[in-house]
Amino acid sequence: MSQDGPAVSGHRTASWYDDEAGPVVRPYAMTRGRTRSAAETPLDLIALVVSETRRDDPVHDPTLSPEHLDIIRMCRDEPLSVAELAAGLDLPVGVVRVLIGDLLDAELVHVSRPVPPAELPDEQVLREVIDGLRAL
Repeated sequence: MSQDGPAVSGHRTASWYDDEAGPVVRPYAMTRGRTRSAAETPLDLIALVVSETRRDDPVHDPTLSPEHLDIIRMCRDEPLSVAELAAGLDLPVGVVRVLIGDLLDAELVHVSRPVPPAELPDEQVLREVIDGLRAL
């Protein structure tokens, strides 16, 4: 971080930018200091996020940050996992979870969870069902 800020009472103040990266917004600033969202839906890495808005339906909510709008845009065409959104936005997963929670509360996205492998039917059961249907 650059220490070239103006002198205040004989001390230099730290600048809020990195010379190579440009302006830096700390993750806690994006989430307003929150580490969890109010959303009751568990947001694991494979949870799929889908935008509730259509492509021609712009969101005009002044409470939404640019990152919120990016999530909505990214999920309009196809569902994306929490992990994919975090990678695409270049943000920590914890921050993305909080932002998605905000969008869930505003009903701008919905989240679906893939069925865990333990809850999938056994392959033998599926074969028996197929054999039974063929016998009809």
